[in-house]
Amino acid sequence: MNNNRKKIQMLVGIALLSALVIVFQVIGNHVVIGTVNITLALIPIAVGAILYGPLAGGFLGLVMGAIVIAAPGTIATFMPVNPWGTILICLTKTGLAGLVAGFIFKGFAKLAQKYEDKKMIFFTVGIIAATLIIPIINTGEFIIGASILFRSIFGAEDSFSDAFPKVVAAVLTTNFVIEFAISAVLSPAIVYVIKVITKTTDLGFSQDFSYFNSKQIATEA
Repeated sequence: MNNNRKKIQMLVGIALLSALVIVFQVIGNHVVIGTVNITLALIPIAVGAILYGPLAGGFLGLVMGAIVIAAPGTIATFMPVNPWGTILICLTKTGLAGLVAGFIFKGFAKLAQKYEDKKMIFFTVGIIAATLIIPIINTGEFIIGASILFRSIFGAEDSFSDAFPKVVAAVLTTNFVIEFAISAVLSPAIVYVIKVITKTTDLGFSQDFSYFNSKQIATEA
């Protein structure tokens, strides 16, 4: 009975985070500054990966990828060239990012449990590292995928012609910088939010967060 209750609580939590991903990404699909789509959808992916583990992070990444497929820019630019390649890249770049983020936090959580006197440090670093890895993987896979599957978009048969480095530079200096900056700025807030959520709520989290909220750990920090 307890296991069933925990599963239901977990599904509720993941559903709430999925709704946030959808709302943030739908807004991001239509909010453009210059040539850059601004999105906050990577944040709930990070939170889900931390609270519910790698599979949840991967699932939330797939949800975001599905919304990206429907973005006006995706439909106009990438789908006509290679629809299956577009779907593959959109789903896997954020899906893989959420999956890896979950494994990173899981590794730091194990270190936190192993080293009693460094629990707060490992826990906090794990949250920040999991949050920051998502934009890195998201942008990295897009660049690799684009160089292999979308050469014609860049105006040459050779994906590493003069046009391609310009596209990479634009992505790195706009989309990636903004996504990484948002994640970096908000990662301390995510630490605090997760501390509050896990102290006041039980939604079937994959990790035991009780030690993170103990008075002893708070005093050590």
